[in-house]
Amino acid sequence: MAVSTPGFDPEFSAPDFKLLSTHGDWITLNDAKGPRGLLVMFICNHCPYVQAVLDRLVRDAHALMDEGIGVVAINSNDTEAYPEDSFENMSHLASTMGFRFPFVIDSTQTVARAYDAVCTPDFFGFNADLKLRYRGRLDASGRNPAPPDSRRDLFLAMQEVARTGTTSEQQVPSMGCSIKWKTI
Repeated sequence: MAVSTPGFDPEFSAPDFKLLSTHGDWITLNDAKGPRGLLVMFICNHCPYVQAVLDRLVRDAHALMDEGIGVVAINSNDTEAYPEDSFENMSHLASTMGFRFPFVIDSTQTVARAYDAVCTPDFFGFNADLKLRYRGRLDASGRNPAPPDSRRDLFLAMQEVARTGTTSEQQVPSMGCSIKWKTI
């Protein structure tokens, strides 16, 4: 089921976390942030919305890292119900796609709940003070890739955040598959 992200609260601060990365190390909020901000992306392997943007997502994440924005990708899906999102498959995806940013697993789903993440992909762009400044889409993609000349919404907004600490960019909600919550 496709869902869209809600609007954002500019007073929201990035909640701390400590999550295991596909490289075997533990990543905290402080480890992930860059000198000019932080992009937190909730993604997974199996979601067709993530698959449709993955090449551009990696391109833009790497470009933002070059601008001083730290980047972390978090998989919060129930990996027992969705084995294609397993830690081993996450490691394979990160290696295959050449992630230069950590890809971490939120096996308890507490981080997704703390961020109020709702879908994959779900993007949270923070400034250097870790205040939320962007919660929108990567670009005009849906389940199918957008045309190559599509406006790079996330990149342009976070580039402005890196330079000024805020953004004037329009924020169109991201759309994707719902987070796959564990049944209690």
